[in-house]
Amino acid sequence: MVIITLFEKIGGGKMAFPVIKSSAYALIHSPNLLISQGTTQTGERDKDPNSEYLQKLPQHLRSFEEVVAYPPNQAYIGSISPEDLKNIPRPWYQNLLAEKGRFGPFGEIMPEDEFYGLLKIADTFDLVLLTEEFSKEVKGKLENHPLIKNLNLSKLDKYATEEEINKAVNNGGELLTLGEKVVGCVKKGHDTDKNLTAHIILENLVVKASGVLALLHLKNNAGISLEEIDYIIETSEEACGDMNQRGGGNFAKAIGEIAGCVNATGSDTRAFCAAPAHGILNAAALVKAGIYKNVVVVAGGATAKLGMNGRDHVKKGMPVLEDVLGAFAILISEDDGINPVIRTDIVGKHNIGAGSSPQAVMQGIVTNPLDKWDLKITSIDKYSVEMQNPEITEPAGAGDVPKANYKMIAALGVKRGDIQRAEIEEFTEKHGMPGFAPTQGHIPSGVPYIGHCHRDILAGNIQRAMIIGKGSLFLARMTNQFDGLSFVVEKNIGQGKEEKGSKNLNLLLAKALREVAEKFEME
Repeated sequence: MVIITLFEKIGGGKMAFPVIKSSAYALIHSPNLLISQGTTQTGERDKDPNSEYLQKLPQHLRSFEEVVAYPPNQAYIGSISPEDLKNIPRPWYQNLLAEKGRFGPFGEIMPEDEFYGLLKIADTFDLVLLTEEFSKEVKGKLENHPLIKNLNLSKLDKYATEEEINKAVNNGGELLTLGEKVVGCVKKGHDTDKNLTAHIILENLVVKASGVLALLHLKNNAGISLEEIDYIIETSEEACGDMNQRGGGNFAKAIGEIAGCVNATGSDTRAFCAAPAHGILNAAALVKAGIYKNVVVVAGGATAKLGMNGRDHVKKGMPVLEDVLGAFAILISEDDGINPVIRTDIVGKHNIGAGSSPQAVMQGIVTNPLDKWDLKITSIDKYSVEMQNPEITEPAGAGDVPKANYKMIAALGVKRGDIQRAEIEEFTEKHGMPGFAPTQGHIPSGVPYIGHCHRDILAGNIQRAMIIGKGSLFLARMTNQFDGLSFVVEKNIGQGKEEKGSKNLNLLLAKALREVAEKFEME
């Protein structure tokens, strides 16, 4: 009806966007998983188990204390800002922050032994076996963890003997070690299914457990009950399934189950590095459509990428910096008039027909959405691109990835006339930031800055930021296409805040208009 449609259009005269209510970030120090599970190391071991690289590797692993004090890691959990990294001399691994601790405003850096305990807690099918000595030791530690102490720690009361662990390993299991000490193993999930080998089961349990850790920190940061979460979208890169449905899922519900999201459902979104951007936009759409009130986007870490550039780090006599798993969780909710909004009307995307040149990708995800609203590239205060830590990528010859992205955005700005060529360096400095995320594929792609962005907007330091997710789809050998999405996060001007009386008046007016419309229809 015309009357109803008109009222719904004006709807009180306000255009509400979904908000980013909170976020959380976690790192897990994983030196032993690096050696046993990282694809660079497993590939090397298959080729030559006595290779020079594998022999030298243990001498290039960092201690937990060094990992905690590493400046980019502290930026990831929110104890320092990305801008602070500019004032810390490089190499950062030689200029540690001794005064910073394990826990930060956004989350934590967890040691590997506690994470093994969390793996057991996250295990539903009794595939994780831990020794009695280790189980008792790690249970004592997790009982003192502010968040994990509320999970089902009784799972750690079930021990395995040395004989049971050896039998499982001889039958295809994967050892869990701390240095030279065996503390347990992960069993395979099926006798013949290649998709349920112990290696893949461990890979998947790592995603699940690290996702749980991030989700628990999100609950703590957001100050909400996990029972209030309606939907979960998981956006890591691993496939979860069996021989009949390799990537069937569902990590999202598995993570929610352990964490305690009893009223939520969920699904997995896969798009390589760009998956978090896809997940956040899907979450924003679900909230804006009124289907769900609170949607969480979560992702766990990738064991495959541990030590990915390890050969180059060892060659250059530096520590292997890819020794942490990454995880995050972001809460998207209805507009509350306070938290930063996701501008669902300013969204960039790389179209299939645009081609896969770097310029075409960047134009589709950066300048095209700005053109829609006659915005200049300088209208965005901060761009969060592929936020890889340059200390990890430069030794491998990949350069400073964030800086390269910022220069490309600046070059597009010159082409558009938004800035002068002489201003490229100034633009990069002002609108960019140093990379600070571990190279975990999906983890660096735009999302690491969301926590800082949320804080900076609420503090009035910036007004808007663009979050950019990019992915390499050719890795699956299905297409040569790249992928890319972007969205703008902006200061909330209070458009979603309504007085109770005003809301009730609108409802009464809507009811009256519908009654009039129905009367006209009958006549």
